[in-house]
Amino acid sequence: MDLILTGSQTVGPFFHLGCSDPFSIPVIASALIKGEHIKFVCTIRDGEGTLLPDAMIEIWQANADGKYNHPGNDEKREIDEEFRGFGRVASDKNGCCAFETVKPGRVPSWTSVAQAPHLEISVFARGLLKRLVTRAYFAGDPANNEDPVLALVPAERRETLMAHADASQPNTWRFDIHLAGEEETVFFDI
Repeated sequence: MDLILTGSQTVGPFFHLGCSDPFSIPVIASALIKGEHIKFVCTIRDGEGTLLPDAMIEIWQANADGKYNHPGNDEKREIDEEFRGFGRVASDKNGCCAFETVKPGRVPSWTSVAQAPHLEISVFARGLLKRLVTRAYFAGDPANNEDPVLALVPAERRETLMAHADASQPNTWRFDIHLAGEEETVFFDI
């Protein structure tokens, strides 16, 4: 019997199965949670601009008061049990995925200035050996001007970290993730 060399797959042919119901977590904050409720929509593209129908996005975020739902968070702020703080959704055939949540509050930083509201995002997709980590800030938020992490990113690249309000859909923010190419999203080496 002759063995034929086959292509390797970094995430395997069944990757998308682990992202489908009941493993998806599209609701980060239920309707009962206080704060500005938003829909957060991500679009994922490869270096050629092609939409990826088989990526997975994970989001970690603080609640509207700026507290993470994590036992190691010792902030003196309350966390509602209905606030998950984490979401995971696979992209659909159009390279999109959406989360229901609240706009996060400012969280402390290593400086005296609190970080601007943002979402921590991990991207998993074919061809990636490790997750890619980025952030989504809210375009137009005045706190962006003093965020210590955003200040580390060259000014001409900061736009790749901005989610924009969708004028056609109230309370909806859109964030485009480009894995490579001219519009490549800034990814952090953590």
